[in-house]
Amino acid sequence: MTILQVEGLTKIYGKGDNIVTALDNVSFNVRKGEFVAIIGASGSGKSTLMHLIGGVDRPTSGKVLVDGNDIYKSTESELAIFRRRNIGIIYQFYNLIPTLTAEENIMLPRLLDNRKPDEAKLKSVLETIGLTNRSKHLPGELSGGQQQRASIGRALINDPAVILADEPTGNLDSKSSREIVELLKFANNRYNQTLLLITHDEKIALQADRIITIEDGKILRDEVIKQ
Repeated sequence: MTILQVEGLTKIYGKGDNIVTALDNVSFNVRKGEFVAIIGASGSGKSTLMHLIGGVDRPTSGKVLVDGNDIYKSTESELAIFRRRNIGIIYQFYNLIPTLTAEENIMLPRLLDNRKPDEAKLKSVLETIGLTNRSKHLPGELSGGQQQRASIGRALINDPAVILADEPTGNLDSKSSREIVELLKFANNRYNQTLLLITHDEKIALQADRIITIEDGKILRDEVIKQ
């Protein structure tokens, strides 16, 4: 089953002599439960691609369909709701709210959606990310790896159609990086969670089912690693 369709996605910045084509007619599909790594050098367009898939920015042309829904046919308010319910985003620098506990940060997407906390789901997520005993702590009381675990929990809490992870290990030491990658792989397997992971680390990319290489805003290679 195809969960994500990217069709002719193009993003152009600037005008005249200052035009920059960040993404150039990119197309690919992702199956439900697939773990896809997107790699490329700095400035290759991989982060632009993530922002467009996540509905954070709008393309110059092209489509993104998540679970059959053309996300850019939505108004800004409709897109914000759709993104909150269907896209989980994990950033390099965690983006946790410092005055909220780990547990409250994880539940934030549901609370912003005016939905009641699902205590059973919260308990399951806390167990999955290994923060059951640290759930009442503020981000400042957690290590970098624990903060990233909380941001992964926040991405998982709504059972999104797709999780987008943008360099999730880029701010961590090697031990924490390995733990975060293993956690993402575990969530991918446990919840059949579709995962797109942007990384510059080839060792991390090789743990995915498939690697898409971006260069100069175009797909250079799309290789299946695991059947």
